[in-house]
Amino acid sequence: MKNLRIKLAIYCAKAVSVFIQKLKKGNGLTLPGYVARLIEPHILSILAGMVREKIIVTTGTNGKTTTNSILCHMLKSDGKAVLINETGANMVNGIVSAFVLATGRHGFLDVDYACIEADEAASVHILPLLNPHCVILTNIFRDQLDRFGETDSICNMIQKAVSAVPAAKLILNCDDVLSYSLASKCPNPVITYGISQQIFDGASRSETRESIFCRFCGKKLEFSFFHYGQLGIYHCRGCGFSRPTPDYTAENITHYDGLYSFYINGSYIHSNAHTAYNIYNTLSACAALCSLNALGTDFKSAIESFDYGNRRENTFMINDASVQLHLAKNPIGFQQKISLIVNDSRPKDLIILINDTALDGKDISWLWDVDFQYLLKAKIVTLLTIGSRRYDMELRLKYEDIPCNSASDMRSAIERLTISGTKNLYIIVNYSGLYQTNALLEELQSQEKGGLT
Repeated sequence: MKNLRIKLAIYCAKAVSVFIQKLKKGNGLTLPGYVARLIEPHILSILAGMVREKIIVTTGTNGKTTTNSILCHMLKSDGKAVLINETGANMVNGIVSAFVLATGRHGFLDVDYACIEADEAASVHILPLLNPHCVILTNIFRDQLDRFGETDSICNMIQKAVSAVPAAKLILNCDDVLSYSLASKCPNPVITYGISQQIFDGASRSETRESIFCRFCGKKLEFSFFHYGQLGIYHCRGCGFSRPTPDYTAENITHYDGLYSFYINGSYIHSNAHTAYNIYNTLSACAALCSLNALGTDFKSAIESFDYGNRRENTFMINDASVQLHLAKNPIGFQQKISLIVNDSRPKDLIILINDTALDGKDISWLWDVDFQYLLKAKIVTLLTIGSRRYDMELRLKYEDIPCNSASDMRSAIERLTISGTKNLYIIVNYSGLYQTNALLEELQSQEKGGLT
């Protein structure tokens, strides 16, 4: 009876996925998981038990999707069969869907590894069900204040989740004082990674900090330097808490022709990374695979062939204009995008889309923690705000004396700026606008390639 219920759960979930796709009402990546759990509540634990080798979970505020994709790419490059929730469906139903939809016709998984991105709050429920071999914590920043609250709440969520799977190796960014504070609070074996070389510019570092106080004695930390946010080299004169020498690091980091190269694990990597924070994502993936003795023999080629875009940093050509799309969903992430824009010395146009759906978080007060004044140095010719909170974004920019206007239609704005603008357009969106804007840009680009524009 148990096996019959499992097969029924899988069959019904797959049928729902096919039905949704035929109706073109979405990508069918969460509802199938919901249906499967209704029929067999233990379906995730059952399917996780079919993974032949290891399960790796990545959580944290920024970098989850990219880190998870790097893991998957590196393992596949080594000939492994990998299951991944690659679209960022990182809540319980989305993860269940990923497992269910990966099964074969007889309801079994044929995979060596599962690489799973987990929402910070959902990780409390997900980790005990998956019982992973390894958990990567990328960083901890404020994000969706109405869901997570302040960073203390996020720390507590992750501590509870990781402590529920004490055998899992915990891969921590030790440059992040908030993440590294969990090393002594969780029973798990801990592996650290970090960057000792100062590589981030002033626009990246800004003055946005989540915590500069010791998590143990409360005294103000002393920093040798900041990378960005609260990430940096720190120590506390009160109790001695300090950033350790990381187990894994990236060294000899150089930036040439818009790309980053770095020395990691015995090899010099010429990456496709346009942004410095992707070195952290790469480093965390390497640290996790090394800790599991799963790093491939040709990992250098695997990293160098990885595309860091992942639909969150894409470039399109429309009307002979370069159009870059970037996701920014919290102050620290937005600051990195501003740095990218400032470091492009050419004149440019900029569209900022801000929504306040449930996916984004209703509280957008975090916009006031972004140092937008750096945009005054960015050679921006036209700046438009779009989205349900476009007027809030416009007001925020006007407080910095940054000229801007609001618009209501993304398509017409893109068409106008790619035809009569600088031919160098940046678009920054928060989460709910990401996939819709991606689809629009792909459509406009394909139309041009097909000779329809």
